[in-house]
Amino acid sequence: MKKWTTRGLIFSALFAGVMIALSYLRISLPFSTVPITMQTLAVMLAGSMLGARYGSLAVLIVIGLAAAGFPVMGGSGGLSVLTGPTAGYIFSWPVVAFLIGLFAQRIEQNKYTFVKLLAVNFLFGVLLVYPGGVWWLAHSTGMTSLSKALTAGMWPFIPGDLIKAVLSAAVVTAVWRVYSIERILNTEPDTWAEGENSTVSH
Repeated sequence: MKKWTTRGLIFSALFAGVMIALSYLRISLPFSTVPITMQTLAVMLAGSMLGARYGSLAVLIVIGLAAAGFPVMGGSGGLSVLTGPTAGYIFSWPVVAFLIGLFAQRIEQNKYTFVKLLAVNFLFGVLLVYPGGVWWLAHSTGMTSLSKALTAGMWPFIPGDLIKAVLSAAVVTAVWRVYSIERILNTEPDTWAEGENSTVSH
């Protein structure tokens, strides 16, 4: 197993910041306690760009800050956020980032890169989030009807989440053309670490 790299840790921290910033882009729905938020896009991007290890770390940083009381979830924080109606979605995010990253770092870049990234982002970044999220939403709010839980926690969000998966796949495909995931994972020569002290052997 490769060691943790300074570059990867820096990117994890940067993506944690992106996730916090995007949490403020949210729309409340009158029929649900679950808002439409752009944080799920940040989770997809973190996994796709940083791989399993650093992508999930970025999400865990945000959850850790929230647990410590920092307002990193759309201006809210504290244990009340992590035990509230949306907790099921929140705690799925590290798993989502890990699985997206696990598959993304194995994707061979070719003319089908976008399609493969889209499939991975939709499968793990959208479909995987709902079972735990909807279950906890129903449990924490006392819903006894599955149809009501799905209406409050899944059906209205699928179209937007599909758009997020498309955006994530498009952005990552473009980024990979100039900055591959191998550079972040340190499977290519780490020029940051080598710097001016590197020597060339012949």
